[in-house]
Order: sequence, then structure tokens, then C-alpha cells
Amino acid sequence: MTVKTAFRVIEIVELFAREKQPLALSEMARLLDMPVSSCLGLIRTLEEQGYMYETGRRQGYYPTGRLLAMAQVIAAHDPVLDRVKATLEELRDAARETVVFGKFRDAGQVVYLEVLSAPQSIRYTAESGETRPAYANSIGRALLSTLEPAARRGLLEGMTLAPLTDATLTTADAIEAELQRSATRGWYGNLGESIPDLIGLAWPLRIGGEAYAISVAGPRYRMEARIEEIAAMLRSACLAIEPKNESPR
Repeated sequence: MTVKTAFRVIEIVELFAREKQPLALSEMARLLDMPVSSCLGLIRTLEEQGYMYETGRRQGYYPTGRLLAMAQVIAAHDPVLDRVKATLEELRDAARETVVFGKFRDAGQVVYLEVLSAPQSIRYTAESGETRPAYANSIGRALLSTLEPAARRGLLEGMTLAPLTDATLTTADAIEAELQRSATRGWYGNLGESIPDLIGLAWPLRIGGEAYAISVAGPRYRMEARIEEIAAMLRSACLAIEPKNESPR
């Protein structure tokens, strides 16, 4: 269940991240499709708590640096990301492609917990907090492999396996067969199934009993000839993070 007020506050933060400029109250209300009175109440509360300020009389509102400071403190003490960040950075630098760390958000959905962008000008881009359908995503495939077969089958059969590209696998049988091949070859893949000409490779790991996965993603023209090389880097990264007694496979 979504708590409406909390959702509205998040919408305000995301609105300023998109617009990147002060916004008048009426403009905020219009862009958020909410009554001016409700928007004013939220802005006044954020202003009183030091998270928002008025840039000038009738010139609009903008978030203060307190929002960034609080976010940095929270991120600096994330127990999982603190454990994996250095390894993810090493993997990104070695592969020179975008590295993503994620887990299941809920049944059939993957949430990206960390995204380290490739140093290349042409690269796969995503943001922390974004979600993807597990059936057509390399991290999702890796996470599906950690489920018991009966639970995985039930999950796949209950999902809408819509084609995202011409390459998307859209039956539970086809995905099960792909998972079996992936376990044998040593990487779980998304070969143009969610975005044409994108390749994503992933491998699972466990931290504190929870299943996570790491992926390396980039354009097909760079990735295709390096699949085995990058897959080996991925497995090594997962082994470097994961205690020996927590293997998800």
C-alpha cells in the first residue's frame, strides 16, 4: 500500500531532480497534478524542516543542501553497499562497462541498488532505484536461478511475459531452459531482450543470507567479443564479496 503523503514528498524531490531549477508553487502543483493548497502544505513543511527554501519573493522554491547532506550520510553507512562498493568499482574499471548491483524488490521485479557508469561516451545508463522485470533482465535471470525450482516456475507462470524486443523470451519453458544453459556456461544474460543491441551479463551472490546479483552491461558491438572475459571477471567479483558458506548456487 502506498502512503500518499510520503509518495508526494518523493515526487517533489524527483521533480526538482528533473527540472534542475527553482519552481513557483503554481508550477509545482501543475507538474505534480495536485491542488495548490496540498502542494503548499508539503512545501511549507519541508521549508520548516530546512529541506526547502524560497529563492526570492515570488521567484520559486528549491531544495537546500540539507537533502544532499542527509542522503550522503545515509549512503555512507549502507552496510551492503559499503561491503561491495570497492569490488564494483574494480569490476567497472576492468570491464570498462556499466556495472549494476541489484536484488529482487518483489515478485518478478528487480531493483537496482547501485549503478556505476562506464567511462565510455556510448554506454548503458540507469539510476539507482530503478526497477526492471526479472524475466528479461540479466540480474533478474541470475536472481531467478537462486529460487527453488517449484517457486521459480510458479513465479514465471504468474508473470506477464510481454515481448520487449524481438529477442525477448516470453514463455516459462524458454526461460527455464535459458537458466539451465546459463548455470552451465557460467553467466546469465540479456542479449538484446530488453533493449536492442544491449548485452547484459550477470552472476548471483549472497550477503547475509539475501540473494543479490551483479551485472556488466554495454553495447553489443563492444560486449559480444568479450563475453567470456567479462563473465570471468563477474564470477571473480562475486567470489571476492561472498563468504564461501553463502553460495546461492
